[in-house]
Amino acid sequence: MKTLTQGSAAVRGAILIAVAAALWATTSIAAKTLFTETQLEPIVLAFLRLCIAFPFFFLLMLAEGRKTRLPFNRGMLFGLVVLGFFQAGYQGTYLWAVDLTGAGIATLIALCLAPVLVAIAAAPLLGERPNRTTVLALIAAIIGSLMLVATDVRSPDAARVGGVLIAVLAAAVYAAFTLTSRHMSGGASVYATAFVCFMTGALVLAPIAVLSGGLGELADLDLKAWLLIGYIGIVPTCVGYVCFFRGMQSTPATTSSIIVTLEPLFAAMLAWMILGEALGWMGIAGAFVLTVSVLVASRSGREVSKSESAETVEAETT
Repeated sequence: MKTLTQGSAAVRGAILIAVAAALWATTSIAAKTLFTETQLEPIVLAFLRLCIAFPFFFLLMLAEGRKTRLPFNRGMLFGLVVLGFFQAGYQGTYLWAVDLTGAGIATLIALCLAPVLVAIAAAPLLGERPNRTTVLALIAAIIGSLMLVATDVRSPDAARVGGVLIAVLAAAVYAAFTLTSRHMSGGASVYATAFVCFMTGALVLAPIAVLSGGLGELADLDLKAWLLIGYIGIVPTCVGYVCFFRGMQSTPATTSSIIVTLEPLFAAMLAWMILGEALGWMGIAGAFVLTVSVLVASRSGREVSKSESAETVEAETT
């Protein structure tokens, strides 16, 4: 009976994470629609998204604090603020890439390339030794990325080429966020982490949004544009992250990492269905190679981590 209950909880958790991935994928679709139909700047949209999200997570953090004591010290707070700077950088570069290229290709590059960069940087920075499978998966991921952007690189449109480069920058910032979070956010509640990161990100982007002059365009936005902005801030950000956090409580880490990889594929599919963005046969093949490579590298990396942990325990007991 207990096993059956745990199994149903795991299924429910997996469904919640899949819902989160699907909601996150709609961010780029709504953003691209805004950029196409209005003069809204990507940096302003990133700022508004974080402004909508952080009060929501502040309330959740307070509610969580009434039930359990929130671990929050000065060192942890500093770490979360640092993560907030990375959050601001990622939101700005990712939405900028969506504006210049497309919803599908920007999401595929930013989210699929980030784990590859993490795996590459983990060796010199964290001492994680990649095995042969991981190395081959990383090489395949790089090949898949090149196939994915081949059309854009050959395009005479300098903006699209620049968008590809900015998407790569977004992947690098997200990778830095991931590597930093392994050391600087441990012990904080998920809602407290989200609140501090999003609030810090909003504060970082505020002066940039003001200096860019993009806030002046807000007065010209119609009701549809404001509804799309509200949707991005509430549904994929607030609701999406709550679904993810709830799902993680009963879902193994390996399973959740595989499910989350569906986000860029959802984004590419929605971009094709709603926005008419087509990757072409080479792009589709590249997206497939890139996604499979990320899954293989992710699973292989976890096996290496478990092996090193076992070796450490054995060394300490002898």
